[in-house]
Amino acid sequence: MRIDTTDRFADSLDAADVSCTRVEAAGFADALADVVEQPAVGVPLGIDGVSLDDTDVETTPTPRHLREAETGVTRVYGIVNHGTFVIQADEAGAEPVSLYPTTHVGVVCASDLHEDVWETASWLHGEFDAGRDSAVLATGTSATADMGELVSGVHGPQKVHAVVVTDR
Repeated sequence: MRIDTTDRFADSLDAADVSCTRVEAAGFADALADVVEQPAVGVPLGIDGVSLDDTDVETTPTPRHLREAETGVTRVYGIVNHGTFVIQADEAGAEPVSLYPTTHVGVVCASDLHEDVWETASWLHGEFDAGRDSAVLATGTSATADMGELVSGVHGPQKVHAVVVTDR
């Protein structure tokens, strides 16, 4: 029996202590409402038929919104073998939205899952050639302790959840 890519991604997420919801685009808003703690900030997702427009997520976050937000919602790409999110920098602020709030909800299309780091690096090479110049790879919650002494500032989310859109 062959295990599908989204199942393997969900298994890798689970190993990284990241919860996962799988949903078709039509059920996205309800699925998101189930995992978002308010107040929430986000950035436009750029996924056909999937939007934050009909949700209670603030999509033009200010620094105050970022400081007060419990949840940040961004589009991510995924690395199946590790349960890793690939967060691309954009003008809307995907990186700070994924880092400041206590919880990060990464929205990924099943078609945007890459098998391993090598496949992801090849894909990112094309993205960088197209002018996108930054991406963060994040697996699980923030682990500031691995930096040595306690440091002040933004450390990343304490909880992470993936919403995998299966029909895009």
